[in-house]
This record gives sequence, C-alpha cells and structure tokens, in this order.
Amino acid sequence: MKKVILPTDFSENAKNALTQAIHFFNYEYCEFYIIHAYADEIYDTNAHLSQAIFNNIKDITKANSNEQLIDLLEYAQDTTSNVKHHFKIRSVFQSLVDAIDDIVNQEGADIVVMGTQGATNSPGITFGSKTLQVIRYVECPVLAIPSCYEFRKPKQILFPTNFMVPYSHRELKLLNYIGMDFSSTIHFLYQTDTVKLSHRKKDNKCFLQEELSCFDQKLHYKKGSDLIKTINSFIKNHAIDLFVMVNTRQSYLEDMLHKTTIDKISLESKIPFLILQNITRCSC
Repeated sequence: MKKVILPTDFSENAKNALTQAIHFFNYEYCEFYIIHAYADEIYDTNAHLSQAIFNNIKDITKANSNEQLIDLLEYAQDTTSNVKHHFKIRSVFQSLVDAIDDIVNQEGADIVVMGTQGATNSPGITFGSKTLQVIRYVECPVLAIPSCYEFRKPKQILFPTNFMVPYSHRELKLLNYIGMDFSSTIHFLYQTDTVKLSHRKKDNKCFLQEELSCFDQKLHYKKGSDLIKTINSFIKNHAIDLFVMVNTRQSYLEDMLHKTTIDKISLESKIPFLILQNITRCSC
C-alpha cells in the first residue's frame, strides 16, 4: 500500500495537486493523508497580540481548518474511482516541514505530493518557499505539481544524473511503480565533455539501470556547461511528461539547491517534478 502525504493551504494549486495525485496513483492501493499545518500563518501575522487573543485566534483557525479539510475529504472521495483509495485528514499546529516529517516517521510515508506554489502563486516564480523547504529538508520523495497542470500519462520521463550517486533502492522502487503503471520510457541525461566513465560511475550506472529495468531506457550524453539550459531544451525537444532528480550529496540537484538556482529550472512545459531523496529509511 502506498502512503501519500498531501499538504494543503486550501489554495486552488493545492487542490489541483490533490487531484493529480489521485490520477498518478489511480491503479494503486493508497492511503492519502491530507494535512493542513497552520502554525506559521498564525505566528507570522499575530506575533504581538496578547496570549489570550492569540489562543482565541488559534482556536478559530483550527476550527476553520477542520471545516475546510472535511470539504476537501468529500471532494477527494468524489474524485477517485479506485475503491482502494482511502483518505485521512489532519489539522496540526506545526510548521509544514515538522508536520510532514512527523507523518513520514510515524506512517512510513512513500511520497509527498504538493503544488509547486501555494496561495500566493507569484508570477515568474517556479517554486514557492514552502515547496522549496519541503524539497530541502523533508526526508521523503516529493512530487511537485505545477499550477493548472492537467494529468497526462507520464510516458516520457527525464532523469538527469551524473552517476555519482549510490542510489537508494526504496526511492527507485517508487519510480519503478510509475514505470510499470504507465509503460514509460526513461531518458537518462548525462552532461559531460567525455563519455568515458570512472569505475564508480559505471557501477552506479549499472545499478540504476538494473533497478529501473521495467522501463524502456535511453541514455543521452550531452556536452555543455549550462545544465539548466540543457534540461529545459531536452524537456521541450523530447516531449517529456515527468522530470525526475535525486537530492543527495554530489548530485546535480544538490548543486542547484546549494546555489539557490533551482528556480531557474523554469519548466517551460509545466510538467511535474519528482524529487527523490537518497536516504536510508525503514522499508515498512
């Protein structure tokens, strides 16, 4: 059974992410956790109020949160056609990252699905601040859904890699499920000045290909120094439906996150972005 976390701020972007998560896991036995973490919104706007008034606002916010979660629960149950989809709702006075971390640890969650942006939906910004926090700090794969995205089967999947990562079986297993469900082709993209690989890279490449054996696989070597430009060009020229990267030391994504340039991946075709976390967690 897949366990899927669906954070919401009750925006249309978050609601759309919920809808697309149901489509992505349409064939799976899933338990969905729809959560609203409201601590930040209270702290940010009521920092100088008396304790009594602050507590009253917290109670009102919790009541409103629960009411809206019930509405979302009804929407989700009406949207799915899979009788093996089950939904739970949680309203918590925590930061978003802490709330997600707790569910990941308590339930052994497999993936977080959320919008690339929240309620602000700032123009020209690919990833909102909350989404970036979750990508950076939550030890769980994240599927980021662009606003206004309408589901299409992820038949063509792009996986840029420098083959420096000793990949994690658990996260690749998750990707395998997507490949099996949709009979997908995965395109490994390696930007390099030479196609000659070190022994470490050869071993990591072989492991990656073996773990994702359910896919039709294609390996692409591209020259150049601007990885983001290469990725965007590849997405456009190969009609990519899903973009996958790994967040770990020595990975392409770590370099982008470290330099805070992830927003330069403009995702011109507005496709979902799956971030795998190369970590060790229990397989329960």
